[in-house]
Amino acid sequence: MSREYAKDLRGRMTDAEQRLWYRLRGHRLNGHKFKRQVPVGPYIVDFASLDRKLIIEVDGGQHAESSGDRRRDAFLRGQGYRVIRFWNNDVLRQTDSVLEEIIAAIGNAAVPLPARFARHPLPDGERGKQEPES
Repeated sequence: MSREYAKDLRGRMTDAEQRLWYRLRGHRLNGHKFKRQVPVGPYIVDFASLDRKLIIEVDGGQHAESSGDRRRDAFLRGQGYRVIRFWNNDVLRQTDSVLEEIIAAIGNAAVPLPARFARHPLPDGERGKQEPES
């Protein structure tokens, strides 16, 4: 059941979650892989880097001083995860600062991109030109 619920949540992401996901998806953040709306035990977390054991939660005002969040975080830490939380407003208004905090949490060493994600920028003036055939 949690897989179906997670899939449903992926279709109903908040504006803040959508903004952060745009910056995390496709190995865009220093080559790190993130998943969204991931089941972990009885919980579904907003974002997770499973290989780095990092969970990112994006919260609205209903989470202020939440005892449920404290229990949830304790469970997730017990599973070996680090949990960092950001307010929706911070994600929306200070996205770059949020990303810097995430980078600091996962470590500054960039992970090499898989070959399929490697970008080979064209020299100035070469955009749209095709390579000559041999």
